[in-house]
Amino acid sequence: MKHIENIQQVAELQPDYLGFIFYEKSPRNFEGIIPELPQGVKKVGVFVNEYVEIVVSLIQEYQLDVVQLHGEESVEYIKKLKEVFQTAEEEQISQLKKKRNPKTIEVIKVFGIKEEFDFSVLKPFEEVVDYFLFDTKGKERGGNGVTFNWKVLENYDSKTPFFLSGGIGLEEVSEVQKLMKLSLPIHALDVNSKFETQPGVKSIKDIKKFKHAVITNEVK
Repeated sequence: MKHIENIQQVAELQPDYLGFIFYEKSPRNFEGIIPELPQGVKKVGVFVNEYVEIVVSLIQEYQLDVVQLHGEESVEYIKKLKEVFQTAEEEQISQLKKKRNPKTIEVIKVFGIKEEFDFSVLKPFEEVVDYFLFDTKGKERGGNGVTFNWKVLENYDSKTPFFLSGGIGLEEVSEVQKLMKLSLPIHALDVNSKFETQPGVKSIKDIKKFKHAVITNEVK
């Protein structure tokens, strides 16, 4: 998401998550103001190999609920991120002289897939992330608008829930429905470029169609 009015329009549809990209090389790079969102809509900050201190600063500035790591971040990086964030939260509470529990942050780690993938590389990350996200491996970090070979996911053997991403649009509804019938821990569907009228601006009409179609398996 990028612009206030469009953010508000999409938020009214009650998505579980809204994503904000903090990566200067992306045409969707976010530098604006996040309006107040309906209860239950989580704010996701998307980062690519960013300094831990900058990530923590932006989490606090925008009151993000989730961090999505779209680069080559290691297990050690994620551990450090959590430690620095926890310390910053405790310091903030101390300065405000308020009695409240430190905010927690959820972590999504992204992996790109094309025709095949070695799921054993995920094992070390299972103890430090809340979710994985599988996107299409392409020339860009994301938003390539094409799907990967979803048959690969039949080999997924982890219990960690994941987001399905990469070129999901109205044309993919039937295939999404088939995949969701498998015993895979699919946590959410990440939709982006196929619903855009321009980078960062989503078509409300098409998102409504998609939401209806996923629930009913009927595209109108």
